[in-house]
Amino acid sequence: MRALVTGAGSGIGRATAEVLTERGHEVVATARRRDALDGLDVAERLVLDVTSDESVAACIDQAGPLDVLVNNAGITETGPLETYPHDVLLKMFETNVFGPMRMIRAVVPAMRERGAGVVVNVTSVEGRVAAPLAGGYCGTKHALEALSESLAFEVGHFGVRVVIVEPGYIAPGMRNAVRHGEDGTPYEELRRQWEGADATMVGPGGRPGPELVGHAIADAIADPDTPLRVPVGADAEMVLGARKELGDAEFTAAMRSLLGIDW
Repeated sequence: MRALVTGAGSGIGRATAEVLTERGHEVVATARRRDALDGLDVAERLVLDVTSDESVAACIDQAGPLDVLVNNAGITETGPLETYPHDVLLKMFETNVFGPMRMIRAVVPAMRERGAGVVVNVTSVEGRVAAPLAGGYCGTKHALEALSESLAFEVGHFGVRVVIVEPGYIAPGMRNAVRHGEDGTPYEELRRQWEGADATMVGPGGRPGPELVGHAIADAIADPDTPLRVPVGADAEMVLGARKELGDAEFTAAMRSLLGIDW
C-alpha cells in the first residue's frame, strides 16, 4: 500500500513512517521542512504544510494515488483558558483540526471512487479526557475525534475505513510545547502539582517510545476489523477504561487521588 504520513519529521510521525516501511508499505513522508525528513528511508519525502491549501494540493499532486492517509501532524501550547492567547488557539485548531480536514478533502474522493482506503487520525487520550492547562490542545483533539466519527459513518458505505489512534504519554513528547500564563499567576500552583502527572501515569518504566504508536497504526491498517478507536499505551488504556466506568465526579476524584492533586 502507498501511505502518506503527515508530521513525519519527528516523534510519532517519523516512527510511523519507519514502521510502515519495515512492513512493506510504500511511504510518502511529509513535513513542513524538507531537512526534517533527512535520513528517512522511505519511498518519497515531500514538503507539506497542512495549514495551507496550496501546499496540500501540491503535495497530493506529487504523491499520486494513495491507499492510506495518516494524519499525525500537530502542535501544542499550554496555559490556563482564562488568559489563553486567542491567536494561539486559532493556530492550534488550524494545524490540529483544519489541517487533517484539508488532507481528508484532498485524499478521500479518490478512495471513495476506488472503493477502498484507510484514514488514520492520530488524536490523543486527551481527545477523550481533558486535562488542566491543556484545554486548547484537548479541544482540538476532541474536535478531531468528533469529525473522525462522523467521517467513519459517511465513508464506510464506500469501503473507506477510518481509525482513531489515541496515544497516551509517548516519548519524547512534543517539541513545540510552549507555556502561556502559568508561572507567576494564580495558576502556578496548579502547574506545579500537574507537572509530574506524566511520570505517575506511565510508571517507573517511563514513557514508551513512538514506535509503539507506529506499530498500532500499522496493525490498524492491516486489520479490517480494527475498531474505530485504538488507545495506545498502558496509561491511555487505564485512563480511558476508568472514564468509561465512572461518572464525571467519580472520575475526577479518582484522578486527583492518583496524581496527588488537591487543587
